[in-house]
Amino acid sequence: MNGTKQDLTAHLPHAPGVYVFWGDSSLPLYIGKSVDIRSRVMSHFRQPDEARMLAQTRRIECLPTAGEMGALLLESRLIKTRQPLCNQRLRRTKHLHSWRLREIAEGLGNELVSSASVALGQTPHVYGLFSSRHAAQEKLRSLALQHKLCLVTLGLEKTTARGCFGLQLRQCDGVCVGKEARINHDERLQTALQQLQVHVWPYATAIDVVEQSGDWVQKHRVLNWSYLGTWCSKGRATESPQSADTASFDADTYAILVKPLLKGEARVEAVA
Repeated sequence: MNGTKQDLTAHLPHAPGVYVFWGDSSLPLYIGKSVDIRSRVMSHFRQPDEARMLAQTRRIECLPTAGEMGALLLESRLIKTRQPLCNQRLRRTKHLHSWRLREIAEGLGNELVSSASVALGQTPHVYGLFSSRHAAQEKLRSLALQHKLCLVTLGLEKTTARGCFGLQLRQCDGVCVGKEARINHDERLQTALQQLQVHVWPYATAIDVVEQSGDWVQKHRVLNWSYLGTWCSKGRATESPQSADTASFDADTYAILVKPLLKGEARVEAVA
């Protein structure tokens, strides 16, 4: 560590924002965010398992924001674009996988789709955001056990004359052998997946999510759950590599914004 802890942290404010640990490399060591930058950075010095990173730290960059939303969005964007050495979460996943429900002759069918083939955030009846096909299948297996769903009907197991293996263990109500009406099974499937619903972008155009601290205003532009950048009244505007024309669904931005936007908890302005 080049300089004392006091030298490295003296400039840090008790305010929301993003902080960046820099070493000798052109890549940052670590990027984090907090509603109180100074307190959060100081907590790193109390973590024994972070001693190696701190020993490599030469300076700490501070990027204040007008509110917590801005800090969350900026952290997510910077981790993806700057690829810090010690951050593993929030790295961009090339393709996401989801379950989509659709009407078929027998009732409701579940189809495993990827972000390469389906426009997430624009397609209804899509559930879950998984980093792999295996993770998506394992989650559906877990839900099947909780809700007594049939693995054969879900396409996760091959059919036999005796029905699915779950039927023998009394973990399936028998839709696979005609003992249960398909509509009842489908209703439980919809209930099971509801917690994983990927909501369609609820606006006709891009929006600005507005945050204000005193006379400082920041407007975070978002389109189809993708962060496009921030306008700042202090003149420190940031932009994403994506433009409005190329904006694609981002799972991290979705996780940050979905509840505040759908519950009306964020201040929003339409973009003309």
